[in-house]
Amino acid sequence: MKYNVHEAKTHLSKLLDRVAAGEEVIIAKAGVPVARLVPAAPVVNERPLGTEKGRVFVADDFDAPLPEDILKAFEE
Repeated sequence: MKYNVHEAKTHLSKLLDRVAAGEEVIIAKAGVPVARLVPAAPVVNERPLGTEKGRVFVADDFDAPLPEDILKAFEE
């Protein structure tokens, strides 16, 4: 669908609804196309699990108490 600038400004909300539904909208100035409204690409926020498998490990003594000399260093 093609709209001139004035129509696009007047009906922007409706045009955005059409674009969100998958339609492409062309905006023209003096009948010459100058812009194209298309649906935005979906944002992917999830990271894939397991990408560091085999590269990261937790030592068996991970939660063991710290040696006395290190504990005293924290208190100083």
